[in-house]
Amino acid sequence: MWKCRSDPVLHIDLRRWADLMLVAPLDANTLGKVASGICDNLLTCVIRAWDLRKPLLFCPAMNTAMWEHPITSQQVGQLQAFGYIEIPCVAKKLVCGDKGLGAMAEVSTIVDKVKEVLSQHAGFQQS
Repeated sequence: MWKCRSDPVLHIDLRRWADLMLVAPLDANTLGKVASGICDNLLTCVIRAWDLRKPLLFCPAMNTAMWEHPITSQQVGQLQAFGYIEIPCVAKKLVCGDKGLGAMAEVSTIVDKVKEVLSQHAGFQQS
């Protein structure tokens, strides 16, 4: 715990340390929290304190019924309005056995997007 005003605060230290943030998977619960500004755990606190000059990417992943609920598109839109980058979910057989949209993007897709964003961001920082 903190003893002095200058003691480190983990979510702030992580915000400063990282060049990019990737949330994969981003489930419906955390999506709702982030879109609403709720920060009740380490992940949501880091996101709330995130430096908006640095990229934040998110990979939604949830059951098709949850993905298709009208609130989900509003919440994804809110994250995009913050400047966060969506790596869209895909359709396939889900863990629950259902088939449909809501599965997290393939790892190779995520890695490619992270590389792309990092290269663009590095070029922007050097300008």
